[in-house]
Amino acid sequence: MENEQAVLALAALAQGTRLQAFRTLVQHEPEGLPAGDLARLLEVPQNTLSAHLSILARAGLVVSERRSRSIVYRAEISALQAIILFMLQDCCGGRAEFCAPVIEQLTSCCAPPKKKAKTKERSRA
Repeated sequence: MENEQAVLALAALAQGTRLQAFRTLVQHEPEGLPAGDLARLLEVPQNTLSAHLSILARAGLVVSERRSRSIVYRAEISALQAIILFMLQDCCGGRAEFCAPVIEQLTSCCAPPKKKAKTKERSRA
């Protein structure tokens, strides 16, 4: 991620309603949410939310898709991952002790699922 793209994304998230909208869309991945449902959840007028979603879309943080009569918005998870990685790589400056506490907190909620041990089936003769 380039500095310019990071600034654009972080600026888009630097407003309460937009941050809340983005976080809500992340929670509703991969289905997304129709704009009206999102507006009701956030208790924001639809026209106000529309302006906020446009800013998030220009920053590459959300995508929209028409489904029948609704426009469904989804968080662009790859953009979220890129911002997080950009911040962690640059802010640590090669000093793992700066990032270790953050990584520890993330592993409690975001650890990859454990692989199930394969069990051997015993065949009876």
